Amino acid sequence: MIAGNNVLVTGGTGSVGRVLVRRLLNRNPNVIRVFDQSEPGLAALKDELDDDRCRFLAGNIRDKDRLVRAVDDIDTVIHTAAMKHVDVCEYNPFEAVKTNVVGLQNLIDASIDATVEQFVFTSSDKAVNPANTMGTTKLLGEKLVTAANKYSGRQDIQLCSVRFGNVINSSQSVIPVFREQIENGGPITLTDRRMTRFFLTYDDVAGLVTNAMKYTAGGEVFVRKMDAVRIEDLAEAMIQAFAPKAGYDPSDIEIEMTGRRVGETFDEKILTEREVTRTVENESLYAVTPEQAGENGYLSHDGIDGFDDVDDVVLSSHNAEQLEQDAILELLRTEFEEGIAR
Repeated sequence: MIAGNNVLVTGGTGSVGRVLVRRLLNRNPNVIRVFDQSEPGLAALKDELDDDRCRFLAGNIRDKDRLVRAVDDIDTVIHTAAMKHVDVCEYNPFEAVKTNVVGLQNLIDASIDATVEQFVFTSSDKAVNPANTMGTTKLLGEKLVTAANKYSGRQDIQLCSVRFGNVINSSQSVIPVFREQIENGGPITLTDRRMTRFFLTYDDVAGLVTNAMKYTAGGEVFVRKMDAVRIEDLAEAMIQAFAPKAGYDPSDIEIEMTGRRVGETFDEKILTEREVTRTVENESLYAVTPEQAGENGYLSHDGIDGFDDVDDVVLSSHNAEQLEQDAILELLRTEFEEGIAR
């Protein structure tokens, strides 16, 4: 899938993109093109990696002509570029549409025309019964990716999506916010005590993407099976972990309730009830097969090797097994000490 191939990673200087690029370099690609609109991000990553297999392309996925050049002679596209902050997307909804929907379609079209072999779109669990603009654009993105398996015509391309929740210490997670608040002496601001979320490590995300490439027959949405975390438990664990390092007694750091933000949900869901009926699983993954492959659909899908019909699905972080504080502390310690989230 990767060895000897040419790979394009959009949004390659973002939190997830940077880690994917590093992991993919370990799989011996011929070249990785890192595509991003951030010039400082590209320059910084170029210095960090210092790898002659990498090419650093400045551009915006809204610019289709630029994408045509970027995907030329590419075998695999991994699309992480997006507007991802719920608040920003809610305030600027059509900007989110232009990036997360129109930009995605630009990349799909360019990839089909360039005879790309595999395309993985990184979606979000906020696409499940979306309650905000960001989630809505991600849901539409999943549908665009699935449908593209049909209108690609004779081009032999497999397109699929992956859904994941918060990534530990990514720029979109609460962890860097909480840590900064602790280092400033508090308080930690929590919107509601009822909040629960799914969390993944960067290794989890990299594994999800590469496994999607391994198993896809085209059109699926892959989801990693995840434990959940109560955000209040996360805050308390972080106080125990980081307050002493910042010179504070953990009892000095307070937790302050601020109220739920616009578009914010109490929990995160990984599948809808409707999707469960066409979901299959293996030990670590769920795969939602295309609804369009049903009796009256327009896609052919013969199943996925090694996947069976689901037995019992946990749909929400509210109902999922939730990590105790000791487990949260161990997860934080491992991630920060190993430097995975750089």
